[in-house]
Amino acid sequence: MPELKLTYFDFHGGRGEAPRLALSLGGVPFEDRRIPVSSWADLREEMPFHAVPILEIDGEVISQSNTICRYVGKLTGLYPKDPLPAARCDEVMDAVEDISTQVVSTFGTQDDAEKRAVRERLCEGPIRLYLERIQEMLVIRGGEYFAEDRLTVADLKVFVWVRTIRSGRLDYVPEDLADNYAPRLVAHNDRIKAHPGIVSYYAGH
Repeated sequence: MPELKLTYFDFHGGRGEAPRLALSLGGVPFEDRRIPVSSWADLREEMPFHAVPILEIDGEVISQSNTICRYVGKLTGLYPKDPLPAARCDEVMDAVEDISTQVVSTFGTQDDAEKRAVRERLCEGPIRLYLERIQEMLVIRGGEYFAEDRLTVADLKVFVWVRTIRSGRLDYVPEDLADNYAPRLVAHNDRIKAHPGIVSYYAGH
């Protein structure tokens, strides 16, 4: 087993959380390097694309969150070996990445009124669309999981995203947005949250 070091911010959620969960669920040892947000300005230049997460594999740095998800998914058995189920996972993870990028782009908005207007437009447009379409993918694929009728890194990626939307931590994003537009995703979120490995992970962090 390679020596792994995952670097991401010191909070629950975001692009580094799904790989943390996958490695923990798979019982794969890794160094969990958590960066205080206050230190980011000093560390940003060290990162290949001035972004995290990064995964060091025997000292080699790999970037891009979905690439990391696929790699750790293969290590832990949480990524399909067959091409079509793998593509289904990739489709879902890329969709989450697309909408996450739109939300993250609002973080630097200083004017509160402007932030409110932008996020309200996101809620009524792109976020609602992605919630509904990702829910449709879940339903078409059986309603429980996104690929192979089992837990994969795609489920973990969606779990982290929906959990964040429902958390109340995003200003001007209603906590019940997902409940209103994607109840099947909410049920999926609650089911993943109740997984013994997920419960154990959050109990320890």
